[in-house]
Amino acid sequence: MPVNEREVEELLSDLVRIDSVTPWLIPDGAGEGNIARFIADWLAPLGVKVELEEVEPGRPNLVARLPGMGGGRSLCINAHSDTVGYANWADRALVPERRGDRLIGVGVADDKSGCAVGLLAMRDIARSGSRLRGDVVLACTIDEEGSSIGTTDLVRRHSYDGAMVLEPHEVELVVVEHQGFGWLDIIVHGKPAHGSAPDEGIDAIVHMAQVIDGLAALDGRFKGQPDPRNGRTVLHTGTIAGGTDYATYPSRAILGIEIGTQPGETIAARVADIEAIFADCRARLPGFAAEIQIQVERDPFKAEGHETLLAAAHTASTRTLGHPLREVGLNAWTDAALMQAAGIPTILFGPTGSNYHAPDEWVSLSSCVQAVEIVTATATDFCA
Repeated sequence: MPVNEREVEELLSDLVRIDSVTPWLIPDGAGEGNIARFIADWLAPLGVKVELEEVEPGRPNLVARLPGMGGGRSLCINAHSDTVGYANWADRALVPERRGDRLIGVGVADDKSGCAVGLLAMRDIARSGSRLRGDVVLACTIDEEGSSIGTTDLVRRHSYDGAMVLEPHEVELVVVEHQGFGWLDIIVHGKPAHGSAPDEGIDAIVHMAQVIDGLAALDGRFKGQPDPRNGRTVLHTGTIAGGTDYATYPSRAILGIEIGTQPGETIAARVADIEAIFADCRARLPGFAAEIQIQVERDPFKAEGHETLLAAAHTASTRTLGHPLREVGLNAWTDAALMQAAGIPTILFGPTGSNYHAPDEWVSLSSCVQAVEIVTATATDFCA
């Protein structure tokens, strides 16, 4: 029997109620242990083989395998079980609320909808009695919102013939490439001095303001030269800190930024862009000194060798939606890049949602039903 909205709402609500904030972002975050155990219990009646593969203490990937008869292609359905923090709506973030077609709650779209879609697809395949030749695997991975240690560990332990990474976007789209990114600290050095001795001090914060002006100009260049598929290259400030007290010229200022890379680029291209800003500042500002520290670096995603899997997804979409999926890019990053980098042909797909990482995050329940049907049919076709 096909999945219905009530089943999606019940399962997704249960997942939202389980706090699974990644400790990478929020040091006292609950982590993914409880949600992994819930999913394992939910899968138990289906007779699939379930492993909790610990990546860090108390933080397991859940890997569920529906074994095939042999000789067929294996497919990994990958969705992440962690979320970002929710301090700015803590009173209701873990209390799912339905408003029309939308279910609202922290992580309801990103990416507990992916977990729910994957679980219901696995259930439908297991109950159908389909004798697939290849394995169908559901991996609910940890830490995608952090440094992606979950999928990094998954591809270290396992290999598959294809991967369908489930992330929210629009149910009529399939993502075949997206931007990479870097999380960088820009550190500007000044010289401390008493506030009454301006000739002896170098103000790191004032110099940082000039760097920020340069970043704004760089962002303007990105805006004027968007990638045809992936849009404007990401660039925004994230954190800032500096100085010691009101009476002292600040000797150090630190700006944390996120900056994107397009397919074919590496973070070295962005470092060169920032170094050019430094060179301009050195030419205009006596005593200017700065450096860049890369905290996290992730390469862009570009699907390769995915044609058979993509064809199966298009066929499934045509049955469900009446037309093939539209192939697009994305100006964000997902674990699809890690799956593809491991040599696993990968596509990215998911239900319709929005307001990610913000209060009132939502996902469309009807699109989740459609996504279950498309994932189920894609896996059945690909692994048959």
